[in-house]
Amino acid sequence: MTTEQKIIKNKVGLLELARQLGNVSRACKILGYSRDSFYRFQELYETGGEEALREISKRKPIVKNRVAPEIEEAVLHLAFEQPAYGQVRVSNELRKRNLFISPGGVRSVWLRHDLQTFKLRLKALEAKVAQDGLILTEGQIIALEKAKDQKQAQGEIETEHPGYLGAQDTFYVGTLKGVGRIYQQTFIDTYSKVASAKLYDRKNALVAADMLNDRVLPFFEAHDIPLLRVLTDRGTEYCGAREHHEYQLYLAVEDIDHSRTKARSPQSNGICERFHKTLLQEFYQVAFRKKIYHTLDELQADLDTWLQQYNQSRPHSGKYCFGKTPMQTFLDSLPLAKDKILNQTVQTVAHVA
Repeated sequence: MTTEQKIIKNKVGLLELARQLGNVSRACKILGYSRDSFYRFQELYETGGEEALREISKRKPIVKNRVAPEIEEAVLHLAFEQPAYGQVRVSNELRKRNLFISPGGVRSVWLRHDLQTFKLRLKALEAKVAQDGLILTEGQIIALEKAKDQKQAQGEIETEHPGYLGAQDTFYVGTLKGVGRIYQQTFIDTYSKVASAKLYDRKNALVAADMLNDRVLPFFEAHDIPLLRVLTDRGTEYCGAREHHEYQLYLAVEDIDHSRTKARSPQSNGICERFHKTLLQEFYQVAFRKKIYHTLDELQADLDTWLQQYNQSRPHSGKYCFGKTPMQTFLDSLPLAKDKILNQTVQTVAHVA
């Protein structure tokens, strides 16, 4: 969802909340708008629908100052070809090819395409290599290896393909009248960012294993790739003696490796933490204001609808998504996963022989 779409969604939400509450002042107070803004939004919505709620920028682009398309294309090409080059060096390199653009112009092009830092250019290059099978130049290889060394030094999560590493976590949703405490088991494929979630009325090892068995492994099996490893925190629902712990026993039976986050460092599983923040803001806080839920199944049905939109319709800024949806990233990367798994299997058989 783009920033503009979020703004429109908030304005429509204000109108809808005022309608449900029957009180404009209260709705404005809850969502932080003035009454003047409410009546302005209402008039625009009644005359032109959601399209009329778009933010109209007072700044007009100066088209004549925009670089020529061929120069912009050359800047982008060089960003992938030599991601370590700064804007001054890029300007100089293009000058050698009789393409004239100032260092500031180079940065403007980078900003339009979210390539303004070395880290972002590497991120874009890695995504293209992973999904398009590009042959790297020597300069690209050096830049990527340098970035990999930095990630390892900082303890950053490494993931190579869909199914390589999944992150699982428990999220406390709240209390549902007539049901009690509600917990959510969350699973995210760390490469594609495809997310799954299932609600329970308890938090223990059995429901953690059920999440994998009911939602996660069938998804990977349907696409003919295995889940190799799972990252969790050190909660009791995930850690314990294998002989008496349902989750540990399930991982052993399915031959899934288990990694644990650093003690007292929830940011080690930041992928789930960030997803939970998005889920809270875009689903739960909205859903509980729109509807009164009486059963876990009702809430799960609406959660599944939101997850489908998140996975299949919502562009993601994840490292390997490159602006695509999580599901599209997953499907585009399946050949990469199958090739790597096949190569690892061949190497293992050859080593044993």
